[in-house]
Amino acid sequence: MSETAHYSRRALFTAGTSSRTTVAPGQKLRPLGRHLAYGADPSKQVVISWQELGAVTGPYVRLATEPGKFGPPISAEPRTLKSELSWQHGEHSFPPHAPPTMSQYYLHVRLGNLSPGTTYQYVVGHQGYDPLASGRIGEIASFRTAPAVGSTAPFSFTAVGDQGIGYNARQANSAITDLAPAFHLALGNLSYAITSGKAGVEGGHTDTDQYDAGRWDAYFAQNDLAASGIPWMIALGNREMEDWYSGNGYGGTTARFAMPDNAWSGSVGVYSWRYQNLGLLSLDGNDISYRNTANYEYSKGKQLKWIDSQLARFRADRTIDFIVVYLHHAPYSTADGGAELVAQQKWAPLFDKHKVDLVLNAHNRLYERTDPIRAGKGTRQVKPRGTVTPATDGTTYVTAGGGGQALDAINKNAPESYLGQENTGGTPTMRCFNKNSSKFTETKVSWSRVRYRGYSLVAVDVTPAANGSPAQLKVRALAEDGSLIDEITVRR
Repeated sequence: MSETAHYSRRALFTAGTSSRTTVAPGQKLRPLGRHLAYGADPSKQVVISWQELGAVTGPYVRLATEPGKFGPPISAEPRTLKSELSWQHGEHSFPPHAPPTMSQYYLHVRLGNLSPGTTYQYVVGHQGYDPLASGRIGEIASFRTAPAVGSTAPFSFTAVGDQGIGYNARQANSAITDLAPAFHLALGNLSYAITSGKAGVEGGHTDTDQYDAGRWDAYFAQNDLAASGIPWMIALGNREMEDWYSGNGYGGTTARFAMPDNAWSGSVGVYSWRYQNLGLLSLDGNDISYRNTANYEYSKGKQLKWIDSQLARFRADRTIDFIVVYLHHAPYSTADGGAELVAQQKWAPLFDKHKVDLVLNAHNRLYERTDPIRAGKGTRQVKPRGTVTPATDGTTYVTAGGGGQALDAINKNAPESYLGQENTGGTPTMRCFNKNSSKFTETKVSWSRVRYRGYSLVAVDVTPAANGSPAQLKVRALAEDGSLIDEITVRR
């Protein structure tokens, strides 16, 4: 296996063969923090990832399509992330005998040529730790590949961002697990390992960012309940710009996750894939963010060009009914965290051109849904339980940032308004920040239809066209207690 390395002035990420660590007598390392991802073709491709608290020899996955009949070990790719304690601000005290550098060990197994629509059981282990031989049946997990293209079987997916770790984040995981979606979209600002910095510009600034790499350990351990059986497809947030690891800050992400990343050679967190009749694009909003310009225009136009070409390919494919775009930053929102002017100027026209059906984002830590928008204007009011026809109405934008972190303030110019509590009073305004500044302009808008300041997530039920019935998405927003706060039907 080849070794690649990404160097910065203070840290090192390596992908290659892991070395044995020194372990105290009788101590055994156990895998933790399992998380799955789909490849670009989820009917055949799945990635199984996990973490070890020390270096191990011979990490592996074993698969079974029948209970108890596991195949031979499949070797994992180790990726080791090294972080110096001297530039961390931990939520706990580092022990006086700790080495100056902490190492985090991530393992990944890319599976291809799987059978569509098939449930696989799996276990992860390494030399000296075999859960099957030890009878640890509780460590057997499972996943299901997508049906082949052309299937008319209904399915669902979930989405939320700004999860972090803690009580509310665990509540979100419990809800996701109960809903049993085919996959989950994690909309950036994942672990909140960067806990704070300059207000509104956290991430990408090693001089002010307060960082604790250990929060990633807690994040993966917390999410194992859901992510060990449900593929989590991530988008990059501003707090994923960890500049200690690489020039653009994404060395940490590359160590921890294995997304398709097929936009261009070397792209991280920018990729496309499809699930049955759904075409999906993950975008990196750091490339167009005015308020936090740490990675502004880092792709040098590659992302913009790729968005146009990939949306065109999806829309030309008659087996794809719906196009869903997901990212962290908000193209349109009235929340105090603001909306991204460059996304409105450069990306939204492409969404209009290719008739994108749904855009999901986070960043603002609450829930908001727009009326369908075209050319920057709402085309018509769509109240909760209404219906949208994107081909004629335009694109619906949903902010789903209530994943677990402290909630943002609601727009002072307009009250909350959601299912059963509709309120048409007030004058919603959109805040767009000036480049690299805390100053902003505010514009009155008419398209902010639903606003809810609470923990919540989005669930989307997809019904492919069949027997003369049109294809549709039922987009639901669920509060932390499971109650319905919004619902629309998107139909083609």
